[in-house]
Amino acid sequence: MERVPAMAAPCRMHPAVYAIEAAVIDWARRTGLRADPGVGFHRMAGRAFAEFDAAAAALFAQWLTWLFHLDDELDEGPCPLDIFHGLLNGSAEHPLESSFADLWRVTSGRMSDHWRSRFAGHLKIQYDACRTEAENRLTGRTPTLTEYPALRRGTVGPYLFDLVEPCLRVEVPAWLHSSEPWQDLVEACSDVTAWCNDVASKPKEHGDPHNLVVLATREYGLDEQAATAWVLDRIAERCYDMHVAAKTLPLGDVDPKTARDVSKVACAFLAAPRAHLDWLLESTRYA
Repeated sequence: MERVPAMAAPCRMHPAVYAIEAAVIDWARRTGLRADPGVGFHRMAGRAFAEFDAAAAALFAQWLTWLFHLDDELDEGPCPLDIFHGLLNGSAEHPLESSFADLWRVTSGRMSDHWRSRFAGHLKIQYDACRTEAENRLTGRTPTLTEYPALRRGTVGPYLFDLVEPCLRVEVPAWLHSSEPWQDLVEACSDVTAWCNDVASKPKEHGDPHNLVVLATREYGLDEQAATAWVLDRIAERCYDMHVAAKTLPLGDVDPKTARDVSKVACAFLAAPRAHLDWLLESTRYA
């Protein structure tokens, strides 16, 4: 990623990273999830929230732990999509449901009804995207390169970007959140993060076509090395798009306090791809 200045240098690590780790392990054990320090979700959150308090990083790390357990359940569980019905209906029978309820109680209490509705909508988008992937695997259908980015934004967990706000104890105004620059920022950040993950997870895909490297190989007739290089070029382009979008946010249309709050969220977005990349390089999840 040396071609992308913003991704070239490693992120700062939160000075309280070990306290963040302890908070995540304690929460995971209390809610019935596996607690594997080697996976290092606390380190990803510690980098993305290095400029903020430890509580913000710990809450986000707990959500990351939950999301990746959900991802594993979707890949390996006996009734993977059923878990979404439990989440949306408030069930607490499965550890993923009870841990979600615990996180939701802590996270949503300080947020508006509009934010809660937005989060629920993004959870539904993930469900729909995962259902599409499941149907593709069942029928042997491969998504096209044109279709894939939107599908991948769904499976990556679009509500992760909503969670930055309650972690920082702020809320982006609804009109600004729906503005074109904000949506461009979120989509570019999501693409960079997801496509980096695709590169790292390619050796574990075992023929699954839902990977940008795999799709580039198939559609362009490239070998794996050339397809990976093509994906890295796309990542560099989306990094540029991400920073352009951040610079065009309409912060002059809000009061100074709101502008500061929105800037905090945007800064966390901008830090997230490099934080995720550092995590990919050190985590045992892809070793």
